[in-house]
Amino acid sequence: MKVTAYKTHKITVGEDIFAILDQYLPKLEEGTVVAITSKIISLCQGDVIKNDGNIDKKELIKKEAEYYIATDDTRYGTVIPTIKNNILIANSGVDESNADGNFILWPKAIERITDEIWQKLREKRGINELGIIVTDSRLTPLRWGITGVGISWCGFEAFKDYRGKPDIFGRELKMSQESIIDGLAAATVVVMGEGSEQTPLATVTDIPFVKFQNRPPTKEECDATKIEKEDDIYGKLMTSVTWEKGGDNS
Repeated sequence: MKVTAYKTHKITVGEDIFAILDQYLPKLEEGTVVAITSKIISLCQGDVIKNDGNIDKKELIKKEAEYYIATDDTRYGTVIPTIKNNILIANSGVDESNADGNFILWPKAIERITDEIWQKLREKRGINELGIIVTDSRLTPLRWGITGVGISWCGFEAFKDYRGKPDIFGRELKMSQESIIDGLAAATVVVMGEGSEQTPLATVTDIPFVKFQNRPPTKEECDATKIEKEDDIYGKLMTSVTWEKGGDNS
């Protein structure tokens, strides 16, 4: 697998995401996945709120969340556990880093814009086997550091399913599904970086384990990425706290 990040100018509110992709992405070969940080999509779509000193960050996070846990500020400031788009993430994805005085929200209608990017890049670049993944970063329980997570994708199968197949000793695997989405997100985010690198785009090639699709994911395929709490290894932790209903402004 080869991951290559691409430096861009400083993306500002209201720019054209398709012009940015045209300008900075190289010639795309068959069997490529393009990773795009959610932040630049939000900037281009105007999914931002000016941090003018009158915005209550906590209330904004709650408004953007599907669910949240009411917590006090940590020694690092406001860090609220939230569920957004069925992903456990801090602060509903609301971000102030590299934001030029704004609160950057997660992109609205993320599945629609991901599908649209996939369609237009395929047509313009004359390529059939193409994947798109929109990334952000999240924390992992009991571990320092952030890793990438895929919040939307198009053009490839989300999982490699090992269930019902034998391991090397012939034992049938019962639960194992490899998340292609989050594996690619983690690989691209670690290359794109989190600070002043200014590399919000990446391509992934030499990925024989990715099964490409000639269509966007179906609703059933999107729903299949979500695990019920009773099947989740962290289910007891998730249900042992009180989750408040957020505004879910997605």
